[in-house]
Amino acid sequence: MQLDLKQAFQLEGERVPIDAELDFSSLELDGAYPIPEPVKVTGLVENQNMVVVLRYRIRVGYTRACDRCLDMAHEDFDYSFSHILAAEDSGDTSDEIVVIPDFRLDLDELVREDIVLELPTKFLCSSECKGLCQKCGCNLNHTSCDCTLDEPDPRLAALRELLKKGG
Repeated sequence: MQLDLKQAFQLEGERVPIDAELDFSSLELDGAYPIPEPVKVTGLVENQNMVVVLRYRIRVGYTRACDRCLDMAHEDFDYSFSHILAAEDSGDTSDEIVVIPDFRLDLDELVREDIVLELPTKFLCSSECKGLCQKCGCNLNHTSCDCTLDEPDPRLAALRELLKKGG
């Protein structure tokens, strides 16, 4: 979605409302497509004392496999963002400023970048997720197993023998 912001850059006090739904169903993250539903974006571009500011909120539904148990899980996230916008020829080079070529903002690209930077790097189905058994691989959230996990690491057998001999 392209926003024409020429007037917002030229007129102090100019306001451009944003109310859109963006499709990120083809966005691939870690081999999955975790955003199957449209992302709701609401916000405002405003010229405040000749500084153009974009403020917006999004609600994104996130669906992917839990990092501990591999069950599919879903969570809705609400995020708020604020960016200072600058015209291409303004000479501003700060990382905090979004440069807008030809006074046209590619809202899809900016929202996509903001989402990717905010989404959790570790995603769990719940904070109480027990994960998978290290030995048999069963999902401990759904069943229990009789595996014993206190077996010593066989790679350390020689060290155990030395410790027994030494005292």
